[in-house]
Amino acid sequence: MAGPVDVLLVGFGAVGAMYAFILQRGGLARVSVVARSNYHVVKEHGIAISSRKYGDTKSWRPYRVFNSVAAALDRPYAFVVIATKALPDVGQKNSEVLAPLLSPSYAFPQPAYVIMQNGLGVENDLFHAADVASSGNPRVILASLYIMANLVDGGVQHEDVDRLIIGVCRKSSARENSADETALLEDFAALIRAGGSDAQVTHEIQGIKFSKNVWNAVFSSCATLARCGLSAFFQQPELEDQVTPIIRAMFHEVVAVGRALGYDETVIPTSAIDASIAETVFLNKRPGSRHKPSMLLDLELHQPLELDVILGDLIRRARILSVDIPRIETLYALLSVVQTQLISKPAQTAVTPKASHCPNCSLGIPDQCVLT
Repeated sequence: MAGPVDVLLVGFGAVGAMYAFILQRGGLARVSVVARSNYHVVKEHGIAISSRKYGDTKSWRPYRVFNSVAAALDRPYAFVVIATKALPDVGQKNSEVLAPLLSPSYAFPQPAYVIMQNGLGVENDLFHAADVASSGNPRVILASLYIMANLVDGGVQHEDVDRLIIGVCRKSSARENSADETALLEDFAALIRAGGSDAQVTHEIQGIKFSKNVWNAVFSSCATLARCGLSAFFQQPELEDQVTPIIRAMFHEVVAVGRALGYDETVIPTSAIDASIAETVFLNKRPGSRHKPSMLLDLELHQPLELDVILGDLIRRARILSVDIPRIETLYALLSVVQTQLISKPAQTAVTPKASHCPNCSLGIPDQCVLT
């Protein structure tokens, strides 16, 4: 890439703000941002970023700020990053959020799309839409994120971990990246690395995404259903003895789906189940532990949950493969009741930390721990 390239980032929460900051910090990208709910504040005052890794910036601003995708169609983009919540079941599909870019009225070549979202199947509708818009040559990058960042009082609090693993979505069943795919991935990774962050390229992003979703499917769902942080699960020995076997059984159910999908011990090691549970217990038994999974935070703010992409897609795959996961199906059914109530009521104003992404326990990825 010669000179700075234009990047459009959609979704200016904790993750979106940090990666906009990282991309622009490297000097290889001009970052335009679509900030919807916080547009006026960011436009007028920028956003405060407090980071153990990158230091404190009181009023950081991206290159440009827009309040909609439609307002940002004045130029070609090398990459379009979507960092919104993944909520296809409540009418927020990625292809609909990015529709102006995918329309024939967009006067420039189709960009490469980068999906920075939790869950499974988050790429499906966008990949199909990009396939149509690009006349059969879609370029869609899927990312697995490991970052510790909160939105607090309108600013971002970031610790010292921010890591991406990226791979391409493809039509074929090829297991290795082509030369063109490798070049595309390395081009985006170079932008991230220039900003001081870590980006790794893989040929097997689907397995890595599934591995990361194991923790979310169990611990995030249980905490949200119980409406309390995970420290409450493990502070009393008697309660821990009751809860832990159930959690372990849930982990085994999710891993069984992974096995049926073809993810072997090299992708999801069975030994990581107990290691993941043990580390989660250890971290949440510490005095003063206050971490809450982001799904629980969404519930506390009366905002829709990323339920379909964390549990719904998993269950659909299990049914196709005839894998019995009754505990996970129970979680999904009960949380669906909660989701219905959230959708029928207006969201509250966010005054507490939002979208916590804590590296705590990533199943199958050694030395990376993710609580999101």
